[in-house]
Amino acid sequence: MASLQSQESLASTLPTNLPATFMKEITTDFASERELGRSVFGIVYKGVLPETEGNRMIAVKRLAENSPVPAGKTFETEVTNLMAFKHRNVVELVSFCHEAQKKVVQHSGRYVIVDVIESCLCYKYLPKGSLDKHLYADTTSITWDTRLKIIKGICQGLHFLHKELDGPLVHMNLVPSSIWLDDNWVPKIADFGLSRLFGQEQTRMYTVNVKGYK
Repeated sequence: MASLQSQESLASTLPTNLPATFMKEITTDFASERELGRSVFGIVYKGVLPETEGNRMIAVKRLAENSPVPAGKTFETEVTNLMAFKHRNVVELVSFCHEAQKKVVQHSGRYVIVDVIESCLCYKYLPKGSLDKHLYADTTSITWDTRLKIIKGICQGLHFLHKELDGPLVHMNLVPSSIWLDDNWVPKIADFGLSRLFGQEQTRMYTVNVKGYK
């Protein structure tokens, strides 16, 4: 119970807008062994918060550099709005990072300094990971009763996003890797706000144009 309470209090103790250096620190510089999953929009890493935060865990989605992310205040405003969404079957968004950093790249045979935006979305950590790992890795790990529970939960989450908000929020890329599971096999929809961040047409084009993704 104490662990659950500490996870639930995470949103109240963690700053809303986190620096890029903090993102690298808690993910060990986005190390491959911290990877939890990936989608067309980026890679999800397990972040371990400092001792001052009780060594709690958080899921950090690092958006791909070529993602059609809006600039500056538009991104911050949209993410802040998404953080207000609370539903049993929607992953809780607790913080974000959106920071310009200097990077040296090669262009036309010369090295130049460019601004690269580091964008991350921080979600409440769910220990069972994404649905695809359970569906494809071991077909016996999920009973039929649990599968029905997961289906119902996904439908309830979609109903919330489509019918219970001021305007419908269309997911645009609902796949097993964007369904996360808690300890009790309760499904929670992730990546639910990317269509709003990127725009629905940009999201559709981006998901269609990424080759080899399943």
